[in-house]
Amino acid sequence: MHEALARLRSRKRNDQLSENEEDSDLLMNVVEPSPGPEDNASIAETSQFLEAAVLELPEQYRHVVILRDIEDMSTAETAAALDLTEENVKVRLHRGRAMARNWLLSKIGARAKDAFPFMGVRCDRVVAAVFARLAIDPGFDLTK
Repeated sequence: MHEALARLRSRKRNDQLSENEEDSDLLMNVVEPSPGPEDNASIAETSQFLEAAVLELPEQYRHVVILRDIEDMSTAETAAALDLTEENVKVRLHRGRAMARNWLLSKIGARAKDAFPFMGVRCDRVVAAVFARLAIDPGFDLTK
């Protein structure tokens, strides 16, 4: 039974063409590509870091961050749930996010530069092209 269900699911995923009964045109059903192993690993690692950052927050800030950012509750709903004023919810949310940001920076701050490497060769090519254009056309407007 499980094998039959798996084959049905597989068939639905791979069935990309269907015939339109009204005008007999073939329509293409676009199948979204599933994330690869690298994407899955990246998503899992990011989730672990964010979860750890939120769990490290003091309780008063953690509750507000979870209700607002994770549960998508409004400020008024969060204030009512926690018996706080809306202003207090906003302050705690701001402070909680700042604490989580600082925690994340302390854990991955040194490695964050590796995530966004400087593309020196490409930058050099762009700068050389701009200087070449300036040499050819001194009235070239850099703001365009």
